[in-house]
Amino acid sequence: MKKETLQKRTKIANDIMYYIYTHIDTHIDIEELSIDLNVSKFHMHRIFKDAFGKNIYESIKSIRLQKASNLLLTNKLSTISNIANMCGYSSQSSFIKIFKERFEQTPKQWRIGGYKEYSNKILRQSQKAMQSTADFSNLSPQIVKMPSFKSFYIRNKGYNVNIKDTWQKLHTWVLTNDIKSYKEIALFHDNPTITPLNECQYIACIVPDESENIKSDRLPNFNIASGVYARFDLQGKKGDVLKFIHWVYHEWLPNSEYETTTKPSYTVYKKNNYLKQEDEFDISFYVSIYF
Repeated sequence: MKKETLQKRTKIANDIMYYIYTHIDTHIDIEELSIDLNVSKFHMHRIFKDAFGKNIYESIKSIRLQKASNLLLTNKLSTISNIANMCGYSSQSSFIKIFKERFEQTPKQWRIGGYKEYSNKILRQSQKAMQSTADFSNLSPQIVKMPSFKSFYIRNKGYNVNIKDTWQKLHTWVLTNDIKSYKEIALFHDNPTITPLNECQYIACIVPDESENIKSDRLPNFNIASGVYARFDLQGKKGDVLKFIHWVYHEWLPNSEYETTTKPSYTVYKKNNYLKQEDEFDISFYVSIYF
């Protein structure tokens, strides 16, 4: 396959996935999407499955359930019906049926504690997270309003060793384009305490300063959403991040009286452990909230 063809197919697959994540609260019209992308539905489905290993409808179903399962924990003041609507379900009964098929328990059972063992099994998939002794109980966030960021990115399937290679490729792109001023951001489309680590979508992003005026066909780009976020400043070692995210979604958010949205959380690196010899990081972690 020619390089240009591969880049075009990768862009189409990424555009479809981005659209799903940013429209998960609405009815997703595949016909309309194919028109917007100027690609036939058949070709669109084939490209997507080649890139992500599952078809578009399976991905929509999986992402809706992941978002809903997360909101059931964090948004205690929202009814099950409200949460179903926020994640694009037209009826509560269909949502309950699909939820039970996936998690082997009802949304109500999940909400009152059924999630704990399910989530702990996922956390145990990471040996580093299980070895972490970090304590976040005294950590408190700053509430901030963040602008939108235009980012160039590479999507990595899974929270795994490939993330380091992904960041190395991005760093190569930065050097090749002689970019001097930029931010390194990781976008967490999926909650890794609910979605199995090998299925999570980790998005490594470079956000050049506006003065850089970057134009590149090599990497796709999208805008990281603006909004109100709780910002946690955190330093630590590999393994602490998963344990920290577990704490944010299972302890801090449910007890904070804040609720979260379907916008993904993200990390801004001050020190990126994936690009350093030492296995240490310095980050600001942002989770979307409202009151």
